[in-house]
Amino acid sequence: MDRLAQARKLAIAALGEPPPVAQLLAPLDYILSDHFRQRSLCKAVEDLANADDFDREMAEAVLRFMKSDFGLHVIDEEEDLFPLLRRRALPEDDINMVLGALSLEHASDHDDAERIVEGLAQALETRRADFPDAEFAALLKRFAAGERRHLIVENAIVMPLARARLNDDDLRNLGRRMAARRGIDYPEKKHAV
Repeated sequence: MDRLAQARKLAIAALGEPPPVAQLLAPLDYILSDHFRQRSLCKAVEDLANADDFDREMAEAVLRFMKSDFGLHVIDEEEDLFPLLRRRALPEDDINMVLGALSLEHASDHDDAERIVEGLAQALETRRADFPDAEFAALLKRFAAGERRHLIVENAIVMPLARARLNDDDLRNLGRRMAARRGIDYPEKKHAV
């Protein structure tokens, strides 16, 4: 198998496999695993935008991920992680502006994600030979670029600060809420730091 085919196969697998349930014991690691999956999403949507032929299997993987896991991740951050950080951050952390900007990006990403879901669903249903048109390709590329920038800020600023400021109870509660949001049982063990 050549490198491109291998990368394609790995991207499809990454989009289809959420992090292991046990990783909810270390919810920041779970979030970072989701960030890896989102980087795979960025590559996949760029590949769809640049492809000469419509990759139905990739489009289906992207659509499934965006309809389920992508939204859950945003809720994990907006409803749990960011509010926890706002409560635990020290004044010198100066995190409010960063979190505010990320929240605005989440709102914008939501609108783009809805348009991408609609466009992919339509393309899969109608088996469009001309997919993607120039406007939809531009949307896919813009979405991927924005997500990459977003992930850089989260991985470089938010996650290290979360590791420094959140306590064991915060992390347990975060993991429990993330599990409940996914409809899975929280693995009741001692918290993994």
